[in-house]
Amino acid sequence: MKHELGISVYPDLKSLEEIEAYFELAGRYGVSRVFSSMFSVEGTKEEVLEYFRKLIVAAHKNNLKVSLDVNPMCFEKMGATPQDLSVFKSIDVDILRMDLSYGPQGDADLVRNPYGIVIEFNNSPVIVKGLMEVGICPKDFLVCHNFYPQRYTAMKWNKFVAKNKELKACSRDLRIGAFISSTAENTHGVWDATEGLPTVERLRKLPIDLQARMLLATGDVDDILIGNAFATEEEFKKLQEVLQESDKLSGELDPTLKMLVDHGIISLDKPIKRLRVTLDENITEKEKEVLFDFFPHLEMGDSSEWIWRTRIARFKYSQPNEVLAPRKVDQDMFEVGDVVLVNDNYKHYAGEIQIVRIPIVNDGTRNLIGHLDEDEYQMMELINDGDLVEFLEK
Repeated sequence: MKHELGISVYPDLKSLEEIEAYFELAGRYGVSRVFSSMFSVEGTKEEVLEYFRKLIVAAHKNNLKVSLDVNPMCFEKMGATPQDLSVFKSIDVDILRMDLSYGPQGDADLVRNPYGIVIEFNNSPVIVKGLMEVGICPKDFLVCHNFYPQRYTAMKWNKFVAKNKELKACSRDLRIGAFISSTAENTHGVWDATEGLPTVERLRKLPIDLQARMLLATGDVDDILIGNAFATEEEFKKLQEVLQESDKLSGELDPTLKMLVDHGIISLDKPIKRLRVTLDENITEKEKEVLFDFFPHLEMGDSSEWIWRTRIARFKYSQPNEVLAPRKVDQDMFEVGDVVLVNDNYKHYAGEIQIVRIPIVNDGTRNLIGHLDEDEYQMMELINDGDLVEFLEK
């Protein structure tokens, strides 16, 4: 499935003019969805509808779908029922996110609405199974995790991963969404949130693109929404980089790679997991070529406890016509997180990219080309045997 990126806006906290400017910025960087809470805006039914009508017009002008958070109390105020969503059709909303369930039959009525409004439910296996039992196809609705404004209260990572696997076990066609946070200064969110609005506590203070890459690396998250506002243009640039489909597999494969694929030694039919490397100041252009331009990197299941190694590049760079000259590295040991490249002092393995997991001796056969910082190193536990790996510059 193609991943979608979304943002959140809070009309009770910021003016429509500020929100429109945010739409324009987000739209330039591949954002396709806007989340907002309908029941958090005060006013009469007519006032609330008129506000969101204007917001939806502004979003659609920037090619953004609008998802409104609603609940039974909001339905009652708006004069809606699971069988009658005409009031929401009148403002041209795209998605209704149900904060509470109406039970399997009521939820099914919501999904079957005649207006084409997509219904998104909380990430509950009970809701999903209930819908499937009454004949609703998982392709016809969405599920999304909550966000958590209060620091230290968001989901455990392992529980998040396990719940997603349970949901995907119901059907791989089910789209799952989750929230990440901007780490920019002076962000805002629901209920005076100033500490970000993630789904998983572990992600709360990490760089925004690392949050996204960790969610994607689980293989079960389809849609990523920024829970707080306003994310910066620099954050959007980084998210666009990690969410885009790689174009490195669309062209003609390197002959060596093609041979490995044709013989079933490696498979390219896998998601790409991306690591952001802080480059060593002495890295050469040739070393950058191996790190960034050669693709894919992958571990074939035979690394030791000491290093993660991608052997594929060596099939090309260990050839006599390729030169990876040794460079003096002024340290006796390579430390955890160091990214090294095997040089021509061990020509048979020249071109291997390795990441240190336990400190190893610098014996002159490896050049230091970069480092994964402590936060980035968390990605290593999410890279499995045979996964395609792409390196990005920090």
